[in-house]
Amino acid sequence: MNTDYSEAYVVKNLEGIDLGFEEAQHLFELPLPVVGKIADEIRRLKCGELVTFVVDRNISYTNRCVSRCKFCAFYAKNSDECYVLSKDEILRKVCETVDVGGTQILIQGGHNPELGIEWFVDLFSKLKQEFPGVQLHSLSPSEIYFIAQNEGIGIWDTLERLNAAGLDSLPGGGAEILSDRVREEISPNKVGADDWIDVMETAHSIGMKTTATMMFGHVETNSEIVEHLFRIRDLQTRTGGFTAFIPWTFQPQNTELYGAIKAPVAVTRYLQVLAISRIVLHPIMNVQASWLTQDFEVAKLALFFGANDFGGTILEENVVTAAGKEHKPARAVEIIKAVESVGRPVAQRNTGYEVL
Repeated sequence: MNTDYSEAYVVKNLEGIDLGFEEAQHLFELPLPVVGKIADEIRRLKCGELVTFVVDRNISYTNRCVSRCKFCAFYAKNSDECYVLSKDEILRKVCETVDVGGTQILIQGGHNPELGIEWFVDLFSKLKQEFPGVQLHSLSPSEIYFIAQNEGIGIWDTLERLNAAGLDSLPGGGAEILSDRVREEISPNKVGADDWIDVMETAHSIGMKTTATMMFGHVETNSEIVEHLFRIRDLQTRTGGFTAFIPWTFQPQNTELYGAIKAPVAVTRYLQVLAISRIVLHPIMNVQASWLTQDFEVAKLALFFGANDFGGTILEENVVTAAGKEHKPARAVEIIKAVESVGRPVAQRNTGYEVL
């Protein structure tokens, strides 16, 4: 590939020009160092050298889930394994997080029909009353959609009530791959691609910021990855509501897909998709590395393949861990040391990507 063609990708991203489908698919044919260099140049010119991170905790409030997705190892297989955390226990976990300088709480769980919207309204109200400075970055679009369906109310009303109670922003969970073929195969009982987009667009319309994710490395094709990226890109062009994009890799162990898929995709595939995400998603400023699924050494490499954010300390995590990926919480000092070891400045941020 000649240098001029490489520069064309950079120019189009910086000038906000959409890539065509064939152009985006062509990126998968490029050597990894080439696609990485394009993404890194975009990152450098758009974001500068600073790498950010957030001190956060992921709290899984229930493992009962009627969706029973094939890629998930977290949901309870039997009724005697089900749990719902008490609100006092959740408050205790938030208090622990605040005590160590945490600013972001991600509360996510299964699709539990026993938990109505009032349960969440009461929880968020109590959390905001006791910890007004904490940012509640909680409930994925799939959970919002399920709560609305379970209550028989609209997405707008659901989000308005939760936002009024204290829900600040939505994480991008439940996206997996925004292709109906993929979703029919791995998560047929969960929110469809169009409805996932609708929840996010509605959240943006009432002033709630969100992140977007992509879980890859299972049954998707390259063209379906492009389809996913284009849907995220196009919504961001309409609303500007996404603060960041986080691609991460499927962890197959302990899931229904284990057997057909024995191991996570290679590090090279992760870096390739990360870089392509940066190149395609010109309206999104922040692209996050996934040390949770890749480990610190690969996350440091990701900083040269388009990522400008190291993610969170993740003081607690249960979903990826259930799939067999060992989880050890990161301390802020460990993230700082890791980023500085590759010669980049680093700063703690909040959910809105404001440097603290």
